[in-house]
Amino acid sequence: MKKAKLAAASLAAVMALCAPLAQAQDNPTPQDAPPPTLPKVTESAQWQPLADQGITLSLSYTGEAASNLSGGLRRDAAYAGQVYVGADLDMAKIAGIDGATIHAAVTNRHGENLAAIALGNNTSVQEIYGTQNTHLAILTWEQKLGPLTVEAGRSQANVHFLSSPLYCNFQTNSACGNPTFVFKNSNFTYFPASSWMAHAKLNLTPQVFAHVGMYEVNPDRKRPNDNGFNFSTRNATGVIVPGEVGYGTDFATDRLPRHYILGGWFDRGDYSDPLRDDQGGIAIISGRPAAKRKGRSGIYVRFDQMLTRPDPMSERGLSLFGVAMTNLSGRVEERHFLELGLLQTGTFKGRDKDTLGFVINQQSFSDLALARMNAARVFGGGTPGVRRNQYMMELAYGAQLGPALRISPNLQYILHPDQTGAPFRTRHIDDAFVVGFKFTVDAMSLASAFKR
Repeated sequence: MKKAKLAAASLAAVMALCAPLAQAQDNPTPQDAPPPTLPKVTESAQWQPLADQGITLSLSYTGEAASNLSGGLRRDAAYAGQVYVGADLDMAKIAGIDGATIHAAVTNRHGENLAAIALGNNTSVQEIYGTQNTHLAILTWEQKLGPLTVEAGRSQANVHFLSSPLYCNFQTNSACGNPTFVFKNSNFTYFPASSWMAHAKLNLTPQVFAHVGMYEVNPDRKRPNDNGFNFSTRNATGVIVPGEVGYGTDFATDRLPRHYILGGWFDRGDYSDPLRDDQGGIAIISGRPAAKRKGRSGIYVRFDQMLTRPDPMSERGLSLFGVAMTNLSGRVEERHFLELGLLQTGTFKGRDKDTLGFVINQQSFSDLALARMNAARVFGGGTPGVRRNQYMMELAYGAQLGPALRISPNLQYILHPDQTGAPFRTRHIDDAFVVGFKFTVDAMSLASAFKR
């Protein structure tokens, strides 16, 4: 109870800290003032040598280091990184096809996962970890048809659904790039492990939209040796269909931009039972393959709301965001997920692009998952009593050091780490205190700086 109160107090403290920052060096704007027009950028911050030919290039590197100063299974440190190479081809300029764009991206991920080697839980504190090879991440054709946008090819569900620019101001994988509940309770496909897909988004009004997609579920795409260049659908077990309806505004249309979204998914792919094996026993004890199931579904609501924007000609201000998710059907790992966060954009004088944020989330395990964890603990010689709820939180400062480099030192705390990484451990894993450091270098912006 004391620790839960501590988490709540931490959130309140960050709110108190961020509120004054939102007002610093700015003059308030009346609530009923029309949306302002932000100053136009007169010179591109990126070097794009093929822009006149309709080709926009991307090249960046993201690195994330993490070390647990206390708690977990043992003290250690880990580093993970990603090279991202991409291109967007404007087919109107290239081939005269209006509204069409080809998207392509390849990643190289490398490094280690601190959660796996030292923490014992199954949610990483380095969101960039996963699919550790050179991988074709995206190869799609996007077509705009008035208010309707359709995209098909090779990509992932989490690129198009359950994402927000606010989430990846943090390093924890519980928030960035998407709330992790959906990956534990469904076959929701994740970047950069691409598979066949299609999605369509209809703007019913400038603010209201409906969005639906369909993504191949294929266990081969998640194998360590898969590089994304195998386009076969052999061994596919079905599809997952996510959908969203929502209301959204931006800085061009609203003084206080906001998004309110209702979404969910129908998963028609195979999945492994979280408790039982293929003969009805407990899989983690018998060592037999998990029983295969089919059919899961879930629902979520999420939002982000800018609360303060003292200067209408700036994006400085405080935003609140949150997520609530639960399953509707199937035998699943978690019963619900709750998240709440604050992000202040623009901190000190002259630091309009810097951010200060705090996020906290709760992962609540299902009865099936608890039965598995307790059975493993008893089998190892302990007594049952695995804790149902894991809480993960992060305090992060993002500093924009010129157009090409962004760094984000962060502090993370894991209250009641789950034992999925050490299933036969006979006692609780100690709460973990993690210090992290995330940075991104945008090579196209860096090249532009050298070019000038």
